Amino acid sequence: MLAYRQDFIRFAIEQKVLRFGEFQTKAGRISPYFFNAGLFNDGASLKHLTQFYAQAILASGIAFDMLYGPAYKGIPLAAGTAIALVEQGRNVPYCFNRKEAKDHGEGGSMVGSELQGRVLIIDDVISAGTSVRESIELIRAAGAIPCAVVIALDRMEVGQDKLSAVQEVQCNFGIPVVSIATLDDLLGYLHGHAEMVQNLQAVQSYRNRYGVKNG
Repeated sequence: MLAYRQDFIRFAIEQKVLRFGEFQTKAGRISPYFFNAGLFNDGASLKHLTQFYAQAILASGIAFDMLYGPAYKGIPLAAGTAIALVEQGRNVPYCFNRKEAKDHGEGGSMVGSELQGRVLIIDDVISAGTSVRESIELIRAAGAIPCAVVIALDRMEVGQDKLSAVQEVQCNFGIPVVSIATLDDLLGYLHGHAEMVQNLQAVQSYRNRYGVKNG
């Protein structure tokens, strides 16, 4: 496991963004863990989170020209990641969309830099893939190229067609998905902490039942 992945899992647990127990998913499954990126909700935690995004982006080696954050959760993530990349010596523009187009002032549905070149989409997770699909359509309509999606956690959980949400995006749109950490990274972290053996067993059982086989 890359060091920043382990650090991210630890950070998410400490912030109570990643919790253990019994949680019902949208698919009706009972999950032994729950990840809510919306709880990175103060300046310090957002700064730390977006530094992890920057590390994952740079480690991926993906070539990109700018960042795009889909409304609403992607907005602070894209802005914060742009700042974190500057700290790593990379200054790139960013933009985000409005849910409803503005008909006065500068108008339009986009805020920030003009969409152009290779665009990296920044979001928290991929569930049904709706946000990613809408983002890709907006980027392509502007004549730019969606080059990848970056998310915080890949649950590696199968959907109706035996593919995970991440795999569906990669297959349907032909672009890579980069995650700061995955379910397997979480299992690796739990393996190294004896006090979490009960959580390890529950998450491993869930992974065995619902996880992608070739993840």
